[in-house]
Amino acid sequence: MEKIIGKFQTKYLQILDEFGKCDEKNVPKFKKSAIKKLYEYMILTRAFDDKALKLQRQGRIGTFASTRGQEACQIGSALAIKKDDLIFPAFRENGVYLMRGMPMYKLFSYWAGDERGMIIPENVNLFPISITVGAHLPHAVGAAMSFKIQKKKAATMVFFGDGATSEGDFHESMNFAGVYKAPVVFICQNNQWAISVPVKEQTSSATIAQKAIAYGFEGIRVDGNDVFAVYRAVSDALKKARSGKGPTLIECFTYRISDHTTSDEAKKYRDESEVEVWKKKDPIDRLKKYMLKKGLFSDKYEKNVLTRAEKIVSEAVEKSEALKDIKAGEIFEYMYEKKTPDLIEQQKELNGGLK
Repeated sequence: MEKIIGKFQTKYLQILDEFGKCDEKNVPKFKKSAIKKLYEYMILTRAFDDKALKLQRQGRIGTFASTRGQEACQIGSALAIKKDDLIFPAFRENGVYLMRGMPMYKLFSYWAGDERGMIIPENVNLFPISITVGAHLPHAVGAAMSFKIQKKKAATMVFFGDGATSEGDFHESMNFAGVYKAPVVFICQNNQWAISVPVKEQTSSATIAQKAIAYGFEGIRVDGNDVFAVYRAVSDALKKARSGKGPTLIECFTYRISDHTTSDEAKKYRDESEVEVWKKKDPIDRLKKYMLKKGLFSDKYEKNVLTRAEKIVSEAVEKSEALKDIKAGEIFEYMYEKKTPDLIEQQKELNGGLK
């Protein structure tokens, strides 16, 4: 289903609804293995998420931002990305990291406060987590502009939340991307709450997608809990970007089921009845209903997928917690390519510092 929203004629795309009913004419041409891959990575992302929340409550990792309910936004997007494309995540994109091939133990290490977790392997083409809201958007546009200058057939993709659209970085990035027709895809996971601030208190725009109009390129809203719609929109936008036709803003309309982070308590500002409505639109349950109708799902398959995910997560936690502690003095080793005289002096003064 594709319809128009508001006076600015913003497109809205949905292919798979919450009941598992599908617009067969617009379904991406997936092999059965690809559909299963989408489901399995969404399950793995949720298993990681559930374990991380438990570890945080046990004091084994620090503050954590849950992904629950937003798996389709991330896995659908990540499946559309090609090897040479470069991804710029924010801080809630654990599913993107996993789909891209980031070792899970590194993510657990990062959330436990070990910066070695964000040493990105050479074969994983993405940037480290960006905690500062919106600050990574200019980086994504700059990288995209460099691709254009080098005439590379590649694009960048940047993830952010609805709260980031109220930051200056967002507007500056959109402006540069529009002017220079940078091959970048902006993906706003509009989960409707920027910590305690609802979207209606941030903007009077009917959609976030329509903000692209002012910068001279296309904006589209998709059902962010529909993994097929997300994949199709992102895939089309990436093809357009790689072919020199410029940027796209994709608003994935979804919902933040959990608190903003583990340091937050959403019950203080959000009605639980609203959460219950959105739980019924769960992206994993939605795909499961579709797979059942297509004969791609069984109790045995589900059990195997869940068991495998639990095993992967458990092994990743074990590997993360088995890493040797680092010495405080190591900070001096990685600040600059070549240590400055003052750093050398500070390092000598540090008790237990590296020699």
